[in-house]
Amino acid sequence: MTDLDLTITRVLDAPRDLVFEVWTNPDHLAKWFGPTGFTAPSCTTRLVEGGAWRICIRSEEERVERWARGVYHEIRRPERLVFSFAWEEPDGGPGHDTLVTVVLADRDGKTEMTFHQAIFETVEDRDGHLDGWRSAFDDLFTYLEGSIR
Repeated sequence: MTDLDLTITRVLDAPRDLVFEVWTNPDHLAKWFGPTGFTAPSCTTRLVEGGAWRICIRSEEERVERWARGVYHEIRRPERLVFSFAWEEPDGGPGHDTLVTVVLADRDGKTEMTFHQAIFETVEDRDGHLDGWRSAFDDLFTYLEGSIR
């Protein structure tokens, strides 16, 4: 671990298979991905190793729209997902690429989710992602609690 890595661990009150599904199914992913206050009006995934994913997040209040994309590197249902993550630049090209690893461990019917993202260009960039992911994981928790049980 370095100052340019980010790790977040959360215990979710949902079975591991379901948590894996909400990370990989675009219909579910679009319901929670992005910081609180953002929607995800477009989300596509091709869930095979080497397959691409792309999502748009939008804040009507702030009049902001951002696109992110990446490629799946490892898919081990239901315990591990590894993919690249890059925000798109205004010209549509990829920005700085990071690698995301999501590890899901069964904890008596609940799921311990360990999220790791690296390597960021700056500590400020890492901290911005920390705030965004924490907020998104709050929305994920709420989504799992109420929307699909």
